[in-house]
Amino acid sequence: MKILVVGCGYIGWPLAVNLARAGHEVHGMRRSFPPAIEADPPGLVRLQADITRPATLERLPAGYDWVVLCAASGGGGAEAYRSLYVDGTRNVMEWLAAVPPRKLVYTSSTSVYGQDDGSVVDEASPTQPPTETGQLLVQAERQLLAAARASEVPAVVLRLAGIYGPGRGYWLRRFLTGEAFVEGRGQRFLNMIHRDDVIGAVTAALEGAGAGEIFNVVDNEPVSQVELFKWLARRLDRPMPPSVEEDAALVRKRGSSNKRVSNRKLATQLGYQLKYPSFREGYEAKITTEFMDFTDNTEGKKRHPRNL
Repeated sequence: MKILVVGCGYIGWPLAVNLARAGHEVHGMRRSFPPAIEADPPGLVRLQADITRPATLERLPAGYDWVVLCAASGGGGAEAYRSLYVDGTRNVMEWLAAVPPRKLVYTSSTSVYGQDDGSVVDEASPTQPPTETGQLLVQAERQLLAAARASEVPAVVLRLAGIYGPGRGYWLRRFLTGEAFVEGRGQRFLNMIHRDDVIGAVTAALEGAGAGEIFNVVDNEPVSQVELFKWLARRLDRPMPPSVEEDAALVRKRGSSNKRVSNRKLATQLGYQLKYPSFREGYEAKITTEFMDFTDNTEGKKRHPRNL
């Protein structure tokens, strides 16, 4: 297959490498590439373009069997989200219209679900997020799903939970650096997914998902904040973080959502089997590979995070 991966960042680059090593012709696109640490595998071609600037797309090669659109904003507010996710997605669709791919997989987010009562949500649940950024993600999804219904672009939407993995682990890092705290009673659910399972789910969707389908990409066990910290405290023999009242400003920033996202459709319809079924397996792998002990501290033996 000739494959285009748009957005070669934390997810897109290892995905592109894996696909190239599997024998596909892969074109990996991003605004700019950092210096290569090692040689790219055979079959992987780097492309520089910016999906928020449609003129940069016009000079690229066309005619792809599969396209993965996994560009990420890296933060920013509503205007950054609109530019990248809404306008950028539309620019890619218009560019592909001349020679439509056989499939396009788009990585969205479980933040499109705004439920705040701890209920279980699936792909048929309402998408009414409380934040403007979440609403813009819904708008981007709807563009693609409308194009799929009209048989213009055979798009598949993957809603990704909070991603962690090599070099990335927000909750573990905060726990190890002493910056963590339990919000209120710590009952808000966290929905998580390991990077390697995102890559696996994208590959499974390219190979087996139908146009217009939506899949939640999340592990088997949404976990409350307090239970996550209890597990880390036991595993690392450290005290629990302090409890504090919920920060109203933080709640406004992230929205007040509190839900348990179901991955049943991913498992039953797409047949994807998770490499890391829960945070326990994923965090255990991180602790084993990215955590070191040393005693060059006057306070005695002390554990320090490395790349967490």
